[in-house]
Amino acid sequence: MTLKSVVLLPVHRPGDQFVVLLDDLMRVVDDAASVVVVDDGSGPAADALLAKVRERGCTVLRHPVNRGKGAALKTGFRYVLATHPGRDVLTVDGDGQHGITDIRALDGRAGQGRMVLGVRRFDRMPPRSRLGNFVVQWLFQAVTGRSVSDTQTGLRCYPAALLERFAAVPGERFDYEMNVLLAAVGNGCGFDEVPIETTYLDGNSGSNFRGLADSTRVLGSLVRHAVTAPGIGSGTAAR
Repeated sequence: MTLKSVVLLPVHRPGDQFVVLLDDLMRVVDDAASVVVVDDGSGPAADALLAKVRERGCTVLRHPVNRGKGAALKTGFRYVLATHPGRDVLTVDGDGQHGITDIRALDGRAGQGRMVLGVRRFDRMPPRSRLGNFVVQWLFQAVTGRSVSDTQTGLRCYPAALLERFAAVPGERFDYEMNVLLAAVGNGCGFDEVPIETTYLDGNSGSNFRGLADSTRVLGSLVRHAVTAPGIGSGTAAR
């Protein structure tokens, strides 16, 4: 079964696991150009690898400097809106966390007003990730009244109908993904959750999440929402 969604991979200094993932994706897509890689300022060190990505037929977009995961995702969303209108977008981390089976499990499940989230098992997370995710999950429910099992997951399927609005959500780094969830709540967007088997390699050493700095940004988004209740439109939160 081939993927229906455009696959969007934001990467920064991609490694060997990215190549493995890409080869797996090539087996389940009809059109390699619908695999969109946004390189977020990796610099000349990534030139050779990204040239191989282009040779496979994938789309490669590059930021000249590192701007953050949120900026990379929004670059990808805008590209999809211009070149693949009407297609849902599957966002996949490029560090080897997400396997093809789980990617397929989310594909095609987004509705006009619903996002799909790949939910990881907390008991399999490295300790530094487990505690942070538990705290953020609790705060998200306290602030929004909505229960989301994994607010930090990078494996998500975004509905085509909301891409333009999501591309306008503020945030440049890891706070952006939290801002999207908060904005979705404000817009009445619902969430479907799909359990996934996440692989952590070398204690998740390939992650670009920068501990305290990025955690502060994510928590700051929750605090601002609690104070100002932002949204991307009017509506009542879907349960």
